[in-house]
Amino acid sequence: MDLPTVDLPALPRLLAAPAPGWVETTDVIVVGSGVAGLTAALHLREAGLHVTVVTKVNIDEGSTRWAQGGIAAVLDPADTPAAHAYDTEVAGVGLCDPAAVRVLVEEGPTRLRELMRIGAEFDRNPDGSLMLTREGGHRADRIVHAGGDATGAEVQRALHAAVRRDPWIRLVEHALVLDLLRAPGDGPDGLGRACGITLHVLGEGSEDGVGAILGRAVVLATGGMGQIFAATTNPAVSTGDGVALALRAGAAVTDLEFVQFHPTALIVPAGEPGAGLAQQPLVSEALRGEGAHLVDGDGKRFMVGQHELAELAPRDVVAKGIHRVLLATGRQLQLGASDAAPRPGAVGADHVWLDARHLGGDFLARRFPTIVASCLAIGVDPATDLIPVAPAAHYASGGVRTDLRGRTSIPGLYACGEVACTGVHGANRLASNSLLEGLVFSRRIAEDIAAGLPEQAKPAEVGAWVGGQGWLVPAGATPTLQRAMTRGAGVLRSAPTLAGTAAALTELGQARGVPRTADWEATNLITVASTLVAAAYARRETRGCHWREDFPTADERWRGHLVAGIGAEGLLTERWEEQ
Repeated sequence: MDLPTVDLPALPRLLAAPAPGWVETTDVIVVGSGVAGLTAALHLREAGLHVTVVTKVNIDEGSTRWAQGGIAAVLDPADTPAAHAYDTEVAGVGLCDPAAVRVLVEEGPTRLRELMRIGAEFDRNPDGSLMLTREGGHRADRIVHAGGDATGAEVQRALHAAVRRDPWIRLVEHALVLDLLRAPGDGPDGLGRACGITLHVLGEGSEDGVGAILGRAVVLATGGMGQIFAATTNPAVSTGDGVALALRAGAAVTDLEFVQFHPTALIVPAGEPGAGLAQQPLVSEALRGEGAHLVDGDGKRFMVGQHELAELAPRDVVAKGIHRVLLATGRQLQLGASDAAPRPGAVGADHVWLDARHLGGDFLARRFPTIVASCLAIGVDPATDLIPVAPAAHYASGGVRTDLRGRTSIPGLYACGEVACTGVHGANRLASNSLLEGLVFSRRIAEDIAAGLPEQAKPAEVGAWVGGQGWLVPAGATPTLQRAMTRGAGVLRSAPTLAGTAAALTELGQARGVPRTADWEATNLITVASTLVAAAYARRETRGCHWREDFPTADERWRGHLVAGIGAEGLLTERWEEQ
């Protein structure tokens, strides 16, 4: 199939950075400290391997701790893995890998029980049984949760404690991974397996902190890329570092066009604390699972009649339903904060409302303490007021392409969690499958590494295979990039809006930055954003969370995957692969 193309900026195959001022060696390097990374580290230690975990901030400040809803797994005797698989594949709209889904739903309950043995404590009924709830797209109660709506924080706490107890897991915090080191080999670029990383550690090693860690395998667990958009539920650290590193190293990346927008991010009015921050507070889908309703400015439940599950339809369906309401007002999505205090019936409102008043203040405070606190902070009491919400970038269904063992197209390089594309999510992630995916595939990665880990290889000369040193985009490009991506490559897309976004990215890519954290991150953002725009422009259909206004229906001719990479000349290339 011939793919439509759009002009995009040239992309670097190496980040400009000083030569490493220090080097250390370990067995396995894990980049990322969320559920996928820490679980992988613990399983690798069970195999007797020394592990170094590199994390961008503190060990507990990534995306995992922000997960509110829970973990989906078949624990009710009336539920079945086949039913969980069915719901997952329905949400994925024809692009899920059935084998990957089967692995997820069949191995998931065991991995969840392992997490509980580590020390994670989930909410239970008075009789001691696990409390199960339902979220969008699920046709059964199979979501376990902790602290009401603080599941991610509890999972992170338990994993953090377990990692801290093991003296053979070295933690390198406040470290930004830069590039992958590869050994000489017989690949098309003259390189072989992954054998380490370069990174920048604040306050360590040479004055600039750039160093290298050598390892016999590298596991990417760097999380998402939500910061390419102006409105996102992702933390500020989610700048697509792992996907960008993989692209520069020559790894295959797939399905980046499928970015899930969570339908209900809390809208913070301008002037309130938190307005304009990089991360939007999330109003968990579990609140709708407990009976909250979405309403428009007239108080009408607009999702009724649009889908058999109404407010609990898959996220792309709900996000599109909200957009139809917003379009009727003549306004587009807010870009981080509402321009006025939210109120029902507002003319030209850039949000809708979630009505949870009928659930009662006591229940809301007990079941959703995090959400209630976020609402109260902006002057909204969910017990008496409507909650202002709108979609925000939430989860990347695509990422670094892997097989069922977490292996990427580069030997020795693995990926798990949101940075990876295992085939589980297809065109749209089913709610609460993400934490489960991290648990399941991190175990598989550890088993594969332990089964055949080679001796440490010496890296090829850095820069020799990319035609010299790399370059950077300046940090000042980031806000413009985020606005362009939200307006032209967000929930609503078309050929003209995507071409406009591509033109903006190309212009931003002309400037050059200097080696520092903000510029490295800006370069990662433009790399990932350009890859997403190219894929979204090429895919001429609407499927899952990819919504093309000019091609509003799914097309069986596009029932397959776009696989992207960066060529030797620094140019973006793509190929079509049949499903």
